[in-house]
Amino acid sequence: MVSRDPHEHHRTATTLELLYDLTVVVAFSAAASQLAHLVAEGHVWQGIATFAFSMFAVIWAWISYSWFMSAYDTDDWFVRIATLVQMAGVGILTLGIPPLAHGLDDGWHLDNTVMVAGYVVMRLSMVALWLRVAVSDPSSRGVALGYVGTLLIAQVGWILLAVLPLAVLPTSAVVAVLYVIELSGPYLNERRKGGTSWHPHHISERYGLLVIIALGEVILGTVEAVQTLVEGTGWTVDAGVLLLAGLGLAFALWWTYFTVPFGDILHASRSGSFVWGYSQPLLFAAIAAAGAGLHVAALWFAGHSPLSELMVVATIGIPVLAFGAIFIVSTVVLMPAGHLLHAGLAAITVVVLGAAFALAAAGVALPVCLVVLVLGPVIWVVAYEILGHTHVAEAMSELEHAPKDAG
Repeated sequence: MVSRDPHEHHRTATTLELLYDLTVVVAFSAAASQLAHLVAEGHVWQGIATFAFSMFAVIWAWISYSWFMSAYDTDDWFVRIATLVQMAGVGILTLGIPPLAHGLDDGWHLDNTVMVAGYVVMRLSMVALWLRVAVSDPSSRGVALGYVGTLLIAQVGWILLAVLPLAVLPTSAVVAVLYVIELSGPYLNERRKGGTSWHPHHISERYGLLVIIALGEVILGTVEAVQTLVEGTGWTVDAGVLLLAGLGLAFALWWTYFTVPFGDILHASRSGSFVWGYSQPLLFAAIAAAGAGLHVAALWFAGHSPLSELMVVATIGIPVLAFGAIFIVSTVVLMPAGHLLHAGLAAITVVVLGAAFALAAAGVALPVCLVVLVLGPVIWVVAYEILGHTHVAEAMSELEHAPKDAG
């Protein structure tokens, strides 16, 4: 197991990686479902806490695996078994999401034993992979052992968190420290110890695939909301408008994300991977949260939620706004050109979402409010098709003529 060529031609995701992704689909669905039900019942903070804790665990473990496979994948029996172990860990973690949600909803009791068990299984599989690198590739031994160290320290902390009966505030403090340890691993080892030979186009493809997985929650939430409305009133104009709005939202977010050639940008500037890589988990979570918001709309149509129309619109609009903010920041940092374009898009998005919120507060039908909300991402698509490609070309020209960095 030695470093792969970071400039290898036609490098794409393997079928093994795609198989692993299927477990992430299930985990995203479980996390979004718990968020939707808790928020629909008015338990907003419990829902957010459950969702944030679950999504960080799943996404961060997936990211660690994906970057490792980009640099060292040999696709032999050892890698396949290690991947199977990680898939089992995702399954265990997913089974722990409902107990976590129920515990937080019942007096903020942290019932995270099953989730932590699943997460630790996933991370110990990564420890085994990094140890093999340390043995097989002397040039990467320092990086590999550095990752092993941060992984083991963090797992000891998670296990202690699961078994010690801590109150809410001490638990929050411990979680924050453990997040710092987890997130510091890539920075310390990639920047200070020479880094790994990850492939920019492979990583870009992997992240794009997780965006599509997250968008599946938006489509699922749309279908559930339309089905609930149709069961109550039959096929009406509102049902058709709701279907159009939900699918339009998923399509516009997809179009926006894949307009930017992240693989080419990372190839030209590997150092930009840190801002981009650390921001994307928030973007994945924002997309899945928008899908959860559509689940809330389904529950609201069924009469199972006491929320107002404004609150229901907010459960979708706030994640869309978060997506826009994260996308803009990460894109502008990677591509200095186009600041004015993105500033204008940000302002337009705020205005459009504000209009959707105002209409909901005024009592306008929910499907109509969602159509207005979708106009924000749609405007992004139109702007990128008219102006964005020029700015992307200018930015790529600047990056290609800038001094190359080692990343």
